[in-house]
Amino acid sequence: MNQKSGQPDAVGLGPSDGSKAASGNPARPRVAAARRVVVKVGSSSLTTPSHRIDPGRVEALVDALAAAQLSGRQIVLVSSGAIAAGLGPLGLTSRPRDLASQQAAASVGQGLLMERYAGHFAAHGLIAGQVLLTVDDTTQHSTYGNVWRTFDRLLEFGAIPVVNENDTVATHEIRFGDNDRLAALVAELVRADALVLLSDVDGLYTAPPGAPDARLVPEVSSFDDLDDLAARSAGRSQSDVGTGGMATKLASARIALGGGIPVVLARGDQVGPALAGEAVGTYFLASADRRPARLAWLAGASRVAGELVLDVGAIRAVTTTAASVLPAGVLAVRGRFEAGDVVRLVDEAGQSYGRGIVNYDADVLPTLLGQGTQELARRLGPRFSRVVVHRDQMVIRSGRPRPPRA
Repeated sequence: MNQKSGQPDAVGLGPSDGSKAASGNPARPRVAAARRVVVKVGSSSLTTPSHRIDPGRVEALVDALAAAQLSGRQIVLVSSGAIAAGLGPLGLTSRPRDLASQQAAASVGQGLLMERYAGHFAAHGLIAGQVLLTVDDTTQHSTYGNVWRTFDRLLEFGAIPVVNENDTVATHEIRFGDNDRLAALVAELVRADALVLLSDVDGLYTAPPGAPDARLVPEVSSFDDLDDLAARSAGRSQSDVGTGGMATKLASARIALGGGIPVVLARGDQVGPALAGEAVGTYFLASADRRPARLAWLAGASRVAGELVLDVGAIRAVTTTAASVLPAGVLAVRGRFEAGDVVRLVDEAGQSYGRGIVNYDADVLPTLLGQGTQELARRLGPRFSRVVVHRDQMVIRSGRPRPPRA
């Protein structure tokens, strides 16, 4: 941060937008024009130092979101804060470590949080609808469609969905882990036009914000820039009531950007300017391409059942020419899965290059490895001429993969 001007320093990752263009147009037109926006707010942006809900913060957030909704936009709010809101009433001074106590706090806090949201939105003539999700709701293809239809109907009715993880039934083994990732998955699920992540920090820095040389990054223009910054800026949030840090926000940005959704990371009290497309926080540019719904589910929300270890040629084919995975290019099979499950595509060192829907059971594949489909069809029958993973049922990781090892 420039101490004299108070303006962020540019760091060569894209142009600094200024507050607005000279013409008066928003500096971030895709965000300003976004009709359907997912907004995520963290626990520290909603609670007092004593871990109770801060009515003033909630009201200010709702006022900004209501103004956007009443202007003709559709807002989906992903809200942390249920566990934090339950700490004070239960006499707890900090976030408990054990799952049972966290779930008890969530059980108390979720109702308090929704009561506040419903009351403040009602003051604007708007309805808030609670949506509690588990990992299975977004990882199982059958429920994925049901959840999408629920969101779509709520938005058709003009309601504002308020989303949180269903902490009272989630387990350590099966959970989102933080609401940043949940927000990115919801943004893809509802086909959002933009994602705004609100936190207790005012953007992405070149180093942990407390470091003397830390500078605010106004814009990130590529996955390579994101990768380069991830290790340098992965300081945790200053709050002791949340679970996320900068690393989770960058991972969430990657999910959204991969789906063609631009992302703004800003401080909690900057939600109005962020929605207006002003140059607050950090803006993550996304391509105009949007993944088909089934690939959005596959890329970000799928529970992986196993792995296929690919040889050098197969890795090169799927990453550079969008080829299907053939039996001849698979070196090994890891895990127990059935045809139709999601598997990860890796090299011999374990580096992941994507994931896809497999066409064979795990116990069948080892007998087919290293052989061509025509040979298999001739020897075993036509049904063995199938590719292992079809290119239309596969998502390749964006970014800068390591070169395959020979």
